[in-house]
Amino acid sequence: MTNHSNHQEADLFTHAFNQDPYPAFHSLQQNSPVHRTLMPDGHYAWIVTRYEDAVNVLKDQRFIKDFTVFLDEESRAQAHQSIFSRNMLFADPPDHKRLRGLVQQAFTPRIIEELRGRITEIANELIDDMQDRSQIDLIDDFAFPLPIIVICEMLGVPSEDRDKFRTWSNTLVEASNDPEKAEKVQQHMQEFTAYLQEWMADRQENPQNDMISKLIQAEESGDRLSEQELYGVVSLLIIAGHETTVNLISNGMYALMTHPEQMRKLQEQPDLLRPAIEEMLRFEGPVEFSTDRWASETVELQGQTIHRGEHVLVALDAANRDPEAFEDPDVFDITRGRSKHLAFGKGMHFCLGAPLARVEAEVSLQTLLERFPDLQLSTDVSDLEWRPGILMRGLMELPVRLK
Repeated sequence: MTNHSNHQEADLFTHAFNQDPYPAFHSLQQNSPVHRTLMPDGHYAWIVTRYEDAVNVLKDQRFIKDFTVFLDEESRAQAHQSIFSRNMLFADPPDHKRLRGLVQQAFTPRIIEELRGRITEIANELIDDMQDRSQIDLIDDFAFPLPIIVICEMLGVPSEDRDKFRTWSNTLVEASNDPEKAEKVQQHMQEFTAYLQEWMADRQENPQNDMISKLIQAEESGDRLSEQELYGVVSLLIIAGHETTVNLISNGMYALMTHPEQMRKLQEQPDLLRPAIEEMLRFEGPVEFSTDRWASETVELQGQTIHRGEHVLVALDAANRDPEAFEDPDVFDITRGRSKHLAFGKGMHFCLGAPLARVEAEVSLQTLLERFPDLQLSTDVSDLEWRPGILMRGLMELPVRLK
């Protein structure tokens, strides 16, 4: 490898990169747009940073999601024991189409739109609880509880069990960044699986008007989700449907508070809310890197040879700031108009929860700005810490002054 590549490698996944990855991303786009690098867990992966290449990789079915095809029979069977292994995020055709088709029935834009009123109630209830306070952590007090309440209510999780789901979700996301938490994950996974087993058995006997009952009953051409697939789908909805929205709301409010002229513009022109959210998704997207893909055969990309079985990651937040695809990409501009950002991915793995995330973000921002028109950061930007890890892009906390 050239010295230049080694220099690049030193710039990735450090604390400084975590705080602001965009200088490193721009450098890669110019000098090494398809870049092989050592990942924090000790293996190598190809990182794709340019917009056009990102779109191609996300849509190219030679880059597959099910890595177990590279394993022997015994290891493959072991990998499939994980409750996460049987969901559409880690599936390829024809399994992917079947799983997504079954889940989609319980997740239509019409069903999501009908939730808008309830999401508004939840947002107002959370804000009512902070009325007597002058300062809050916007993540802990608002951005975190709102989506977990919404997804738990949709699925039919009893309100007294929400905190368990919050704990399980946190452990899983943090463990993906910290191998030392593996033991804790094991314990929480067992608790989570035991809970799901009991809960699903009850819903099979006594179906309710909730998503878990709909998923159990969902059928396509006589086909249903297996028990293992139900676990996979529910865990995916709880973690993906919750964690990403936390970051969308908090990153979006962070962008507005650090660009007060844009915040004023939005307050003066509320019809800019939807384009503002698209710009937030582009400017500081909640998912920094796409989920894992592997080359199913040798593929040439930007002069690089990616061999069968090699790991490929699309840097979504890099692609969304590619100067070849966006004018003044590092400028936050809520009047940018129609956006072709990749925050929800592209192709057949495009995020099924995008309509829900958008509605939750619209309601959250509108309610916060109406109820707290003078909302502002209560700390220096330099004191804010971004969460470690490569999948999600989100702040540890977001201290704000309410009035």
